[in-house]
Amino acid sequence: MAEKLTSDEVLKVAKLGRLTLSDEEIPQYAERLSAVLGYVSKLGELNVDDVEPMAHAGDMTNVLRDDVARDGIAVDVALDNAPDKSPPFFKVPKVIGDGSSA
Repeated sequence: MAEKLTSDEVLKVAKLGRLTLSDEEIPQYAERLSAVLGYVSKLGELNVDDVEPMAHAGDMTNVLRDDVARDGIAVDVALDNAPDKSPPFFKVPKVIGDGSSA
């Protein structure tokens, strides 16, 4: 197992994670984080010389369809459920000011 983290190291990690720890929690987290780091350090002992790098642990491939142009949805069908419209456009509330405050 790796060395046990100090209180200062635990507080630094907590600050990076934007966590607030009580004085009672610091020793508990020091022990837990030290155990995690110990497990991670064991991974460094593995011989991976003959292991091919991979992006995913499972045997996965993307299922892609051919990129073929086709007709889109008709304007009147697209506008059928629009709460406010002015064919051939959707009407939406104004979200940008008049530009005077820029």
